[in-house]
Amino acid sequence: MSLYGTMRTGVSGMNAQANRLSTVADNIANANTTGYKKASTQFSSLILPSTGGAYNSGGVTTDVRYSISAQGTFTYTTSSTDLAINGQGFFIVQGADGQEYLTRAGAFTPMDDGSLQNSAGFTLMGYPYSSTEDPTIVVNGFDGLQEINLSSGELNAKGSLNGILDVNLPSNAANLTEKKTSLKAYDSQGNSRLIEFTYTKTGDNAWEVEAVYDGTTVAGPIAMTFDVDGKLLTPSPATITTTAQTPGGAELAALTISIGSTTQLAAEFGVSNGKIDGNAASKVTGYEITDDGVLSLKYSNGELSPKYRIALASVQSPDNLKPLPGNVYSQSNDSGVIVMGYAGTTGYGSIKSGALEDSNVDIAEELTGMIESQRNYTANSKVFQTGSELMEVLVNLKR
Repeated sequence: MSLYGTMRTGVSGMNAQANRLSTVADNIANANTTGYKKASTQFSSLILPSTGGAYNSGGVTTDVRYSISAQGTFTYTTSSTDLAINGQGFFIVQGADGQEYLTRAGAFTPMDDGSLQNSAGFTLMGYPYSSTEDPTIVVNGFDGLQEINLSSGELNAKGSLNGILDVNLPSNAANLTEKKTSLKAYDSQGNSRLIEFTYTKTGDNAWEVEAVYDGTTVAGPIAMTFDVDGKLLTPSPATITTTAQTPGGAELAALTISIGSTTQLAAEFGVSNGKIDGNAASKVTGYEITDDGVLSLKYSNGELSPKYRIALASVQSPDNLKPLPGNVYSQSNDSGVIVMGYAGTTGYGSIKSGALEDSNVDIAEELTGMIESQRNYTANSKVFQTGSELMEVLVNLKR
């Protein structure tokens, strides 16, 4: 048996326990870090060949592993831009270097430039929202992603295009009787524009309707006829279409007003349904993010305007991703390729707004590991010390 080998083995054991203590220290320090995934030290024996009945002591090697795929618990907050992923997947964020990274740390905050950044300064990325189809994504790359920016939504005004105006016209009214009502529409700059509708009885089961804006006829007169039960027969389709106007430099678009449920019954004139789309200029008062990652701006008038779709990424072996400073990860040779997708689809979890994923560190487990490493380090140091003392005996034999 080589005394040098004994001392080398003792040093190997001390180095291995020092590595374990380092991961324990990191885990304890990041026990409250949002989205942090604990590191662990795995040990494997190092065996050296022995010859002639003499044992050649080896040692121990270590390998650091990360529990990236192990989900932490959730802490709920009052901020709608705090995000957590319930299930598989990673947020895609961009660093100051312009490169994209993966992270589970979703404590995003709106910045003065409109971007959403987490506590490490990484910017959330996504795709522009489309109401007709999902954005086209590059499955194995980040092409098409853009910074989610909320600054463009400080004020929102939407011009009116469609509406409904259903009334009851009194069947027992005399010919040439007039009844009036109005609808408030919005032009392209958010100004309210009042459109007046005048109904005139022209005969049995027959009326005419005319639409006027600011003294100008924009639709009419349109003949309306009813059957013996007082239900509308014509016009067909049962709509009133106005002509576009340009008041004050803004555009009041041509409006399509549905009148299909208008009736003529022996009752007082009244409006049963009257509404129109569009809205006045409104400020952003908040944000709403759905489980499938659609981010909408919430305006003071209560309207929600979808702007972005948050993309998620996954890899075949998330525990083999390469950890980087700022609680982010990049692709490694062992992790597999990055595959893009959306929350709520196969292979991806759902997004929880107003929640953060906690660190998956178990403090009790880490403290137990720290005590074990401390004892093992001391024991290995005793092996080294014993070998050193025996070497001293050998040296003294020559004296």
